[in-house]
Amino acid sequence: MMSGIKAKNTKPEITIRKALYALGFRYRLHATNVPGKPDLVLPLYRAAIFVNGCFWHGHNCPLFRVPETRRAFWDAKISRNRQRDAEVRTMLALSGWRHLTIWECAFRGRGKIGFPATIERAAGWLRSTDPVGEIRASFSPEAP
Repeated sequence: MMSGIKAKNTKPEITIRKALYALGFRYRLHATNVPGKPDLVLPLYRAAIFVNGCFWHGHNCPLFRVPETRRAFWDAKISRNRQRDAEVRTMLALSGWRHLTIWECAFRGRGKIGFPATIERAAGWLRSTDPVGEIRASFSPEAP
């Protein structure tokens, strides 16, 4: 079943890249010469963008919940994904790349900010000099 899950060219990723392109941003897709093979690489801005699914990357939001079956497997898998994400962020910083993480919950689920706000924030981050950015839903992690 997991082999059917797409790692590249997901619907959110395609929607985000089309919107950024319409705003005049030019990028490369899944560049192998940049640590972590980011979803979008904008060499002009020395920026990498990751569009992350909340489940697969263990995001602290209402969209993430560890499955009840095979819990040890899922805990190990999600833990390794989080570890790999941290390693990639470190490698990007050491290589002089800025990075932005756009979480699935920003445009899906309770507390979503929607695609227009997500794109606006992403464009604002790209135009800034901030080394790290994150776009997520507007919810309180303590909320039920």
